[in-house]
Amino acid sequence: MGKKLDALLGRNFKTDKFKPTINLAISRLAVLKNQRNARLRQARSDVLQLLQLPDHHQRALLRVEHVIKEQNMLDVYDEIEGYFNLLIERIHLIAQQRECPDELEEAASGILYAASRCGDFPEIQEIRTILTSRFGKEFAARAIELRNNCKVQPKFTLNCMITC
Repeated sequence: MGKKLDALLGRNFKTDKFKPTINLAISRLAVLKNQRNARLRQARSDVLQLLQLPDHHQRALLRVEHVIKEQNMLDVYDEIEGYFNLLIERIHLIAQQRECPDELEEAASGILYAASRCGDFPEIQEIRTILTSRFGKEFAARAIELRNNCKVQPKFTLNCMITC
């Protein structure tokens, strides 16, 4: 009970647990990206085939929408991966400071926002819990609900809204 309470109150941030969780999330993200890339290649091929057939242009347009959605999701995954890498590089700042450092606000907010909308992998939920316990529920709520000064990039939110 004491360890859970400490974690919830952010009393002891353990880099030994946070770093492997992020590395595991990066590994899972690579698998998800490979799956999306395969679907994207197949969808593009389908579009080309449908465009060559007479009277299938409407179906090709529907497939193009799918291609755009897959590409947007890949962009979201790339952004999340960049955020994860930044958090790993600056893990010492997270461990030292109780509030989110300015240079990590975009990354932390983006991950919190994505975790609430993209449930593709469980590791991001665990990272969300760790970041929320470290920086507080108000910081997390500001990012998730896109309140003022939330630091989540507009392009990132748009891609998440479209794809998740």
